[in-house]
Amino acid sequence: MIADFYHEPVMLKEVIDSLLIGKTGIYVDGTVGDGGHSYAILKNTDAFLLGIDWDDEALHIAEKRLAGFGARKILVKANFADLDKVLKSLNIEKVDGVLLDLGVSSRQLDKAERGFSFSKQASLDMRMDRSLTVSAYDIVNAFAQSELAKIIRLYGEEKMASKIARTISKKRQESPIETTTQLAAIVTSCMPAKLKWQKIHPATRTFQAIRIAVNNELDNIKPAIVAASECLKPGGRLCVISFHSLEDRIVKNEIRSLERGCICPKDVPVCVCQKEVKLKNLTKRAITPDDAEIATNPRARSAKLRVARRI
Repeated sequence: MIADFYHEPVMLKEVIDSLLIGKTGIYVDGTVGDGGHSYAILKNTDAFLLGIDWDDEALHIAEKRLAGFGARKILVKANFADLDKVLKSLNIEKVDGVLLDLGVSSRQLDKAERGFSFSKQASLDMRMDRSLTVSAYDIVNAFAQSELAKIIRLYGEEKMASKIARTISKKRQESPIETTTQLAAIVTSCMPAKLKWQKIHPATRTFQAIRIAVNNELDNIKPAIVAASECLKPGGRLCVISFHSLEDRIVKNEIRSLERGCICPKDVPVCVCQKEVKLKNLTKRAITPDDAEIATNPRARSAKLRVARRI
């Protein structure tokens, strides 16, 4: 049974202030989750909302939360990287705003059986979409040691990646690593004493890395931003919330790329690249949560909001 408790969405006021350009139109919440941002969009406008998520449970919760808005919303199971295909299937050409809230949701972290959390014992899973064929169990127990080290180093920015991968490889030869707490203990055992007592749990970066690899998270960001820039009407807004440096770097660089026009060499007299300016960056510095929000929701502390306007 799904609880009626809904997690507070990150930087709600900042998102609403940045995203909405009018009382009517069409808005897209590309990561609907609990439906918190979607609820605020619908409550503050008379607009139509398209909510997208690839987690069946999230869609079920959002459907329940947004039921009172009737036909003003539609929820679709999809990856936000396929935004253009979803809009085409619904015969929607242009929208007024697109919101992407990246990363894992609080509900996914809090529900032990989803296997995202190192603090709750569960089978290693971490799939946002349960139909994905590769889970965290597969990566931990079947990937080559070198590939595992690469994932942990690249996606977790973990300095101890090689030692962690080597220890995992040794332990799985004795018996499969089946649970989140087993993996967390193995990772913690690899850490020097001074790193075991920091505020951030020693397994945080490794779990982040494996989750990103399972869900192909980073590779989905660029196509989603490109698709959003194409479907936005002039003046429409794109808002993207990221939660770690790898995500934020991709978001910042892609917005910057879409903000540039011609990229032909200076010695070419006539433009041949035909690259057009698509976006205007509205946040030279990312918007971050204030102290009050961080105090009530510590998971928001790493969030960054970037906003762009369609030219």
